[in-house]
Amino acid sequence: MKQAFYIIFCLGILISTNSCRKDLDFGPSTGNLEFSKDTVYLDTVFTNIGSSTYNLKVYNRSSDDISIPSIRLALGEDSEYRLNVDGISGKTFENVEILAKDSMYVFIETTIDINNLPNLNGEFLYTDKIEFDSGSNFQSVELVTLVKDAVFIYPDKDNTTGVIETLTLNIGGEVVETEIQGRYLLPSELTFTNEKPYVVYGYAAVPNNETLTIEAGARVHFHANSGILVAEDASLHVNGMYSSDQDLLENEVVFEGDRLEPSFSDVPGQWGTIWLIDGSVNNIINYATIKNAAVGILSEGNPDAINNKLTITNSQVYNSSNFGILGRNTSILAENLIINNSGQSSFAATYGGKYNLTHCTIANYWNNSFRQFPALLVNNFFDTADTRFITDLTEANFNNCIIYGNDNPEFILDEIEDPGVVFNFKFTNCLLRFDDINNNFTGENYDFNNPALYEGNLFNENPDFMDTDANEMIIGEESAANGLGNLIIAGQVPLDILEVNRTASPDSGAYQHIMF
Repeated sequence: MKQAFYIIFCLGILISTNSCRKDLDFGPSTGNLEFSKDTVYLDTVFTNIGSSTYNLKVYNRSSDDISIPSIRLALGEDSEYRLNVDGISGKTFENVEILAKDSMYVFIETTIDINNLPNLNGEFLYTDKIEFDSGSNFQSVELVTLVKDAVFIYPDKDNTTGVIETLTLNIGGEVVETEIQGRYLLPSELTFTNEKPYVVYGYAAVPNNETLTIEAGARVHFHANSGILVAEDASLHVNGMYSSDQDLLENEVVFEGDRLEPSFSDVPGQWGTIWLIDGSVNNIINYATIKNAAVGILSEGNPDAINNKLTITNSQVYNSSNFGILGRNTSILAENLIINNSGQSSFAATYGGKYNLTHCTIANYWNNSFRQFPALLVNNFFDTADTRFITDLTEANFNNCIIYGNDNPEFILDEIEDPGVVFNFKFTNCLLRFDDINNNFTGENYDFNNPALYEGNLFNENPDFMDTDANEMIIGEESAANGLGNLIIAGQVPLDILEVNRTASPDSGAYQHIMF
């Protein structure tokens, strides 16, 4: 028994000793490392804005444990890149070990100040390389980043307290302090050109009695929780124009987040909203693409504005985490407007107001099966914690429109009846999705045979959109919207959003159909 115990004990010591020696037995790298890629392309970044984290996988395909004498950035401490190797951050690493038939990750980030780089012209290709080993065993992987210059707009920050500037609003002669981080634009900042992109931190506010003009081809990018706020008696004029290249949108004005990596191109909720507060006037948006906001446009108040609070034409609003356009007791005129993929409603006409939409495509193919709101929501009330307010819906006219989505029904008319309040609406020559299989919606508002409310519409037939996931809402030749439009109404908006004439045989929606 003692002899058996002694043999087992010695065997354990032998195994333990050999294991320890194995862990320490790392030979030098012979230059036979393999890499997951020979060049790491860090996607385009704005100057002074950090990139995403990218990775490079390094393989030891040999049967030997190896030690890499040196891993370093070729530009050393002057490099604009940062590395993380085996959980350690830096720019130079020594004696990095990899077991036989094993691998490791190198993580790469950058933040580049374009002012430190030569040959600007608006953007700059910044390069470096990661060098492995040295001398005869030298191997390297290239690093490449495109850096864009931009105009930055951001609130001031108190260097002593760290408090960021917040907005003070003047509403109806009353000064209202807010917790909204941002600042008012200076007179020299009231025209956004297409020369450089604009990057906004916090809310860029248009001062009272001023107009922010955004020229054709401008690009406006917003950091998280940022946007544009148009103050009382101020205006926003977005002067985009038709773009012949629908991929580049060279003449449209594009509003989106400040992350330029492709993986962020369709992520909802990256920034706040374009906020037209109560009292702002004569807001005009033409040929704009508004994407990846929490709320694309928030329009409040001024329901009786003679020229409408907001006129939006030939524009697209996509991937809003809450609402595409949210109106609160406001007035909106929309023509050739497309909205798709919203976490709640794509178009919400709430708390009454005045709305006239012609040749618009209001769709919602949000990929979350738990969406609780329809593509179109219309109501005449507003609730606070202890009070319900009801007001007039003076007009809500939907003419030659498509209102559709991946839920059913895709429009709801939520009226609180009151003898002193009107609730006026009408759908004319629209393609609508509404199939009340459980008979949940009754009453006069859903009397589809009443020509005073519903005239020339078609229900629950396929709109034949090109690709709803990609927000390509062009309709095909099999679309039920083909030829559905009213000729007289089409004469008021004779060209579709791609400047195709629709007056001969108008389709409903923002597009005339094409073959695809």
